[in-house]
Amino acid sequence: MSLAQSQEESLLEASTMRAVSWRLLPFLMLAYLLAYLDRVNLGFAALTMNSELSFSALVFSWGAGIFFIGYFLFEVPSNVILHRVGASRWIARIMVSWGIVSALMALVSGPVSFYVLRFLLGVAEAGFFPGIILYLTYWYPAKYRARILAAFAVAVPVSTVIGAPISGYLLGMDGVGGLKGWQWLFILEGAPAALVGIVTWFYLTDRPAVAGWLTSEQKRWLSGRLAREEAARQAAHHLDLRQALSSPKVLVLSLVYFGFVGALYGLQFWLPQIVKAFGLSNIQTGFVTAIPYLFGSVAMVVWARHSDRTRERVWHVALPLLVIALSLAVASALTDPVLTMVALTVAAIGVFCTFALFWTLPTAFLSGASAAAGIALINSIGNLAGFGGPYLIGWVKQQTGGTALGLLALSLLPFISAVLVLALGHDTKTEFAAAE
Repeated sequence: MSLAQSQEESLLEASTMRAVSWRLLPFLMLAYLLAYLDRVNLGFAALTMNSELSFSALVFSWGAGIFFIGYFLFEVPSNVILHRVGASRWIARIMVSWGIVSALMALVSGPVSFYVLRFLLGVAEAGFFPGIILYLTYWYPAKYRARILAAFAVAVPVSTVIGAPISGYLLGMDGVGGLKGWQWLFILEGAPAALVGIVTWFYLTDRPAVAGWLTSEQKRWLSGRLAREEAARQAAHHLDLRQALSSPKVLVLSLVYFGFVGALYGLQFWLPQIVKAFGLSNIQTGFVTAIPYLFGSVAMVVWARHSDRTRERVWHVALPLLVIALSLAVASALTDPVLTMVALTVAAIGVFCTFALFWTLPTAFLSGASAAAGIALINSIGNLAGFGGPYLIGWVKQQTGGTALGLLALSLLPFISAVLVLALGHDTKTEFAAAE
């Protein structure tokens, strides 16, 4: 290829990826922000709901965690359906249904209704996150994947940076319209998801080949690059759907994600209550809880760009996992509120740096139907820890009256995950085979 052709190709690549990113990323980030807000706003509702409904720490933990049982059961089927019918229709269905169920959480009146609605929320949302991860592989070559996953996943900390103060404010609407503040929280944070879901049906484009907002040259270049990368993955790791579900590598990555998710949700569901115990008001709790997520969101983007630039994945996943483990262990031994928040902020930085990079590992060797099934299986098994992590802290708090030992026990999960990542390794050569 001549220098002029190379420069022309580079310009075409830059214009194509810029058009794709401006079209898809803001919308997908908004959708995931709403998803995550509806998933973890329970931690803020608990500040008043638990006492008003006489929920013990164990009841709250069961309700927080049972979401992930429904999520686990329907995750793989949901992602396989998305691969077959297209992202626009299936993601729209997911968002509308979870928005409705999330708003219905305002009807909780006791443990049974609490468990049922949280379970149904998991069923409704199943397939959304792995579906988006799969969808992004339809649009982004490997060399962009870490930074794009980070840009998408930044919706997680941003949902708390924005949502924490809002949730604290909504709790102050107690008595408005005859409803409790926590009921308004569920209604006003659930309804937007259903509305955005309707827009999703018309807005998302399933594949580059049918993107009317790309030029013919851009569609040709992007489809060709992605096809070459998929061919390289197929040649190195040809897995059908059944093989993907039984692949030792997929199962190990599921265990890695399990350890990570246990720490993630254990921290997220209990952080508002840990902060509240410092003696702060609900609104103050919202703002202070947002601090770790603000730092985490910045670190995540920087770390992901560094991984793409150096084309290194394993240590970029393992090091943040070790940071999480160490920070949670240190936080468990602290009593000073400021030092505790510093430790938890460092833990959050580790959490979100891991979150941005982990999904580059399975998407590097899975493709097509095997990617739909494998990604969903990893996410579903991993998210079972979303039940275990919060439950562990709740059980320890009920037994000891505090969360310190729960945080210490939780720190073991990301440590084990880091060891597994280092033992598993990664085929970087195959991942970037078509990058040049």
